[in-house]
Amino acid sequence: MTTPRILEQVRRYYEDRLARFGVTPQGVDWNSEESQQLRFRELARVVEDEVDAAVIDYGCGYGALARYLREHGHCGPYVGFDVSGAMISAARGLTADEACTFVSERDQLLPADYTLASGIFNVRQGTPTDEWRQYMLDTMHDLAALSRRGFAFNALTIYSDPERRRDDLYYADPLELFDYCKRRIAPRVSLLHATPLFEFTMLVRL
Repeated sequence: MTTPRILEQVRRYYEDRLARFGVTPQGVDWNSEESQQLRFRELARVVEDEVDAAVIDYGCGYGALARYLREHGHCGPYVGFDVSGAMISAARGLTADEACTFVSERDQLLPADYTLASGIFNVRQGTPTDEWRQYMLDTMHDLAALSRRGFAFNALTIYSDPERRRDDLYYADPLELFDYCKRRIAPRVSLLHATPLFEFTMLVRL
């Protein structure tokens, strides 16, 4: 299971980004709003046109996905979860929608129709690769446990150009994870790997 040490280092990393860059894509470690929106578009494919579906945003940051979903017709309940209290405070300040709530404790989450997770598997920092991979697999099962109909996540890909990789980031094998999801979680899995980004998105329908 996920160790408190990993979650604590994740919290510190993103609170530092928020303090340095504020409520911006850079504040959650994305290069631009355009790339952030593209990630959201790929993740939201699992929800399709179910505008009333209940959604959990797992690792919500300052709540940018809530705004994206609303701008694209979603009107169902939304719960944003993040281990950073500073991020949750920023999200509450940014989002006035009464159907959107934000929490900082995993125990506060109840199952929803869909769970979306953007960027939570990227920043490994000093965690050994094998330990981070297990954290990723454990978290995928948690996404499934929270979801009635399906979940989606993205990750950096091992197909990234080697010379552009960073030592503190984790690059996952999309084919391995596709096979893992098919065999261990659910039979209906879609792998999306066609954007200009150095990452992929996995859609799992339960």
